[in-house]
Amino acid sequence: MKDEQSWFQALLSFAARCKGKMILSVLCSIISVFGGFVPFFGVYQILKLFIEQNAEWSQILFWCGICIAGYAVKLLFFAISTILSHVGAYTILETIRMQIADKLMKAPLGDVMNKTIGQIKSVIVDRVEAIEPPLAHFIPEATGNIVIPIAIFIFLIVFDWRMALASIATIPLAAIPMMLMMRGYSERYDTYMKSSSHVNSVIVEYVEGIEVVKAFNQATSSYEKFDKAVSSFKDYILDWYQSTWKMMYLAFAILPTTLLITLPVGLLLFSSGALTPVELCMCLILSLSIIAPLMRLEVFVNEIKIMEYGIRETMAYINMPELPNADKPVTLLHTDIELDHVSFSYTGKENEMVLQDVNLKMPQGSFTALVGPSGGGKSTVARLIARFWDVSEGSIKIGGVNIKDIPLKQLSDTVSFVTQDNFLFNCSLKENIRLGDPSATDEQVFAAAKAACCDEFIGKLEKGYDTPAGDAGKRLSGGEKQRIAIARAILKKAPIVILDEATAFTDPENEDKIQQSIMALTKGKTLLVIAHRLSTIQNADQIVLLKQGHIEAVGKQGELLKSSPLYADMWKAHIGAKAWAVSDESEVALHV
Repeated sequence: MKDEQSWFQALLSFAARCKGKMILSVLCSIISVFGGFVPFFGVYQILKLFIEQNAEWSQILFWCGICIAGYAVKLLFFAISTILSHVGAYTILETIRMQIADKLMKAPLGDVMNKTIGQIKSVIVDRVEAIEPPLAHFIPEATGNIVIPIAIFIFLIVFDWRMALASIATIPLAAIPMMLMMRGYSERYDTYMKSSSHVNSVIVEYVEGIEVVKAFNQATSSYEKFDKAVSSFKDYILDWYQSTWKMMYLAFAILPTTLLITLPVGLLLFSSGALTPVELCMCLILSLSIIAPLMRLEVFVNEIKIMEYGIRETMAYINMPELPNADKPVTLLHTDIELDHVSFSYTGKENEMVLQDVNLKMPQGSFTALVGPSGGGKSTVARLIARFWDVSEGSIKIGGVNIKDIPLKQLSDTVSFVTQDNFLFNCSLKENIRLGDPSATDEQVFAAAKAACCDEFIGKLEKGYDTPAGDAGKRLSGGEKQRIAIARAILKKAPIVILDEATAFTDPENEDKIQQSIMALTKGKTLLVIAHRLSTIQNADQIVLLKQGHIEAVGKQGELLKSSPLYADMWKAHIGAKAWAVSDESEVALHV
């Protein structure tokens, strides 16, 4: 959150769309409160008729009707206020969620990917939803709970200012234990929220990893971690409660005892002739009504803190820095890719550069492969070309144009990015493929699927291309999901294709099919492939060997086998692994 903007100012900015509804809700709530005072006035008039012995049925019925009318006004306007406040609250929630979603689209994709799905879901769903109850109920209820005591106090002053002071005498007495109870409340609440987040993350980790836990017989240790997190959270809550409950109940015991003060004061004023019997009765009735609304306000103290915490967490997302975006599309005469003295650090620190002074050219229509030891910067190069982040130093150009000068939408249309982690949306397989080109016809979708070698396994599903991805995902192998992602990229028809570990889930049986899919995808395209399976990139136009953020060597397969000991060792290890896999499968077949 910006330093100069408080969480409440941020909330007001979210409420701009429903400002009129929120103001009208407050006005209706105030009208409801005054409607609730009409019965008091009616009772006062009826008491006066009886005490003065002037009671007649017509007058009694008249004031009863006034009381009923006032109560009806209270209910009607309270309902209107509540409806308007709920509409306003959900409008604010919609605004917050839409702003977060918009920011996630505009922020560096790498920054977004660095956050776990659990963290993002917790903010967009849980934290934002927690804002609704206090927001929707604060206006109609808290407004009344604040206005009612003030109005009663003014009403009592009309009768006698001493009775007005007597009616609130318990408030400063109760304030002492209340202040003692609230010491360190903000710090304790922050600790509570952090502890709650920790418990949530442990629960999610335990549930998501339960398959691994069972497979490796780690149920005891994993459950122990889960148990400790839940138990420590419980112990913290109980400790906090036990440290405050005595003061809390003492304050709540003192507050409602107004009658102990107003009754003797009222009797003294009555005996001195300062109050009439009717005024004494009304003062006692009203004094009993002044504290209850104030006690109900205590609930909103915690809810406001929940709302503040939720707003602060959402603002951390909404204030994420955005990638600068060019306004006008540019003309790309070709799709050459050039990295010119590129250096990059995820943290922005010069001593933590992941890439250092990388220079590389990938001509249009060429096949470039990035290989090297893990942590060498291969995926970083690919993601910088797709502009997940901006480079720390140097520049990346496509068609001779710095990618910073290419609008993000145009860059997205120009580059297809296929990773090893392929997400299928919860819709049919056909619609998952159609994401590559929402305007594509069914025939074009089927053609892309066939080119990616998806047609065969999709045809075996009961509903074929109409199979929901949620159902199919449980039955599809990693390689099959990979081919669906490739079909999606084929349909997109982007002139530049980046495959980041695209063959990670490939087994020897399906490697040929994956290769066919990649060939269909990359025909005539500028292709960049990151792979550990060196056999899949041995025909590349150039193989770039990256190690610790530096380019160690560049060349074709044969050249690198002769000139680069590191690449030769990697190739021998790869061939040995493949041979071991084949011999292992043969041995299994013989045993069978």
